[in-house]
Amino acid sequence: MFTGLVQAMGQLQRSSGGVQLHIPAGSGLDPAQLALGDSVAVDGVCLTVAERSPAGFRADVSEETLSRTTLAAKADRRAWVNLEPALRLQDRLGGHLVSGHVDGLGTVVEVEQQSASWRLGLRWQSPAFGRYICEKASVAVDGISLTVAGCDTDGAAFWVAVIPHTWANTTLQRLQSGDAVNLEADLLAKYTERLLGAAGHGQSGGAPISEAWLREHGWS
Repeated sequence: MFTGLVQAMGQLQRSSGGVQLHIPAGSGLDPAQLALGDSVAVDGVCLTVAERSPAGFRADVSEETLSRTTLAAKADRRAWVNLEPALRLQDRLGGHLVSGHVDGLGTVVEVEQQSASWRLGLRWQSPAFGRYICEKASVAVDGISLTVAGCDTDGAAFWVAVIPHTWANTTLQRLQSGDAVNLEADLLAKYTERLLGAAGHGQSGGAPISEAWLREHGWS
């Protein structure tokens, strides 16, 4: 589990059987502090440390993960990626709960510098995921915990406001219109949908939640 608060940036490249991460000295994440088997979010994708060295670590990546995320394309061009080690139970939860299981890809549609922030416009490549997006909801963009500042009616297109600290310390500064990003919707939204569906509401086609339904189930 992660928080979406990036601790370092590393350079990604392919290696035999997986991907190799080079982590620059002084980046904020010391490879010596990682143990074999540790989880690290790489641009929002949860990977397992299979081998480490003073310069970085190697992770095995399945064909499924490569096909559903941006890691393959970024490894081919040795792109920079966001890194976050797994959350410890005593850590502060400064962002939001991020599983590292990417829901789908998004496309950058707008990058605009404003007076005190950057406006980043995004669109889900699969519009069905838009149902998890609403104003002030949380979303992980390449592993970064961000808040939805606005969205269209179905949530398929939305935008976030990026503060200068986040812009300077993550790969968001390298994004251009048309680039692909890894997106993970808020876990709470997905669990809520699942539970309501199991109870005969929401996506299952059952009756919608109403005031009468709430009273029947103990809400007053």
